[in-house]
Amino acid sequence: MNAVKFLFLILICNVGYSQSGIFKKLEKSSEPELKNVFENAEKFEVQVLYTAITHKKNGKVSFQTEDFRLDDSTYFYPASTVKLPVAILSLEKLKELQNSGLQIGKDSEYHFLNDSVSHTIAKDINAIFAVSDNDAYNRLFEFLGQDYINKKLREKGLEPVRISHRFSGDTSLETVTKQMIFNLGENDTYELPVTHNKRAVPLEFKAIEKGKAYMENDSLKQGAFTFALKNYFPLSVQHQLMKQLFFPQEFNEQQRFNLTKEDRAFLMQAMSSYPQEAGYDEKEFYDSYGKFFIYGDSEEPITSNIKIYNKVGYAYGTLTETAYIHDPDNDVGFILSATILVNENETFNDNEYEFAEIGIPFLAELGRQIYEIELAKQNN
Repeated sequence: MNAVKFLFLILICNVGYSQSGIFKKLEKSSEPELKNVFENAEKFEVQVLYTAITHKKNGKVSFQTEDFRLDDSTYFYPASTVKLPVAILSLEKLKELQNSGLQIGKDSEYHFLNDSVSHTIAKDINAIFAVSDNDAYNRLFEFLGQDYINKKLREKGLEPVRISHRFSGDTSLETVTKQMIFNLGENDTYELPVTHNKRAVPLEFKAIEKGKAYMENDSLKQGAFTFALKNYFPLSVQHQLMKQLFFPQEFNEQQRFNLTKEDRAFLMQAMSSYPQEAGYDEKEFYDSYGKFFIYGDSEEPITSNIKIYNKVGYAYGTLTETAYIHDPDNDVGFILSATILVNENETFNDNEYEFAEIGIPFLAELGRQIYEIELAKQNN
């Protein structure tokens, strides 16, 4: 995609969003978790998108969206939020394989060539949402290939976007996928064809280079750290994906994810579950481990009936979350997406970030404040 078309798409994505009521209120909040960040929003590279959802009598849904500093042309590292579309598209691809006559489902075992360890797509997806497992994401990345991922997202109108790499390792940008072998039963197997993908080209955005120094091979390097070959998944696209996923009836057929009723239920369960429900140790992986909005600043068990269908990402000092938050008891539902950079020493890849001190408390309080505003609307 050329630079002119990319810029045009960015401008389109931002049409209809305007900083208005709710964020003017939040900027005046006396809560220290919000006050510090909103007063230094440029430093923290904050972007927030919020959509109020109204269910009409005719069964339709209306969206009222507001934003704070939304700018698709200013880069932030999306980290593990890219695992959400990869999980969804993996379920779609399984359905494509089934439609071609192959008896492969999300519970079918597979392994990679020259590796005897078995996995399933279902277990990979559960691991992605329960504890944001990088290895599970990398396996699904091999299943899809980067060209397929980007093509499918753009076909659904989810652009601009560029998902180009696996997480960690010297082969993260490898363009040829690994050979996957599915077990079909009765000693029968299916070798998924490997795919040859386009090599990522450097991105050109504001803030694509960040900081004053970075760590590389245990050595401190002076100068800005570049994200030019990293994934690009701007907040507006993350937010739009949540709309199309949870309210498909409001979008045309081409924009809807092609999921069976069973797969949709499975995905919703995976997105909203807590780690212990997926079999992880609750002491290490507490309920809010992957739920920053509302609950992120506490490790206490979550007892509320509020459902948070979300994906978080955190790396290189950037925290991002996109979520559909639904309180069925009080008929409250809204979509919230936000990103914040917390890197006081402006050194990247040194694992010295203010996630616990600033980033997560900000996202937790932001979620609570907006939930309370939504709740008050229902009670008026």
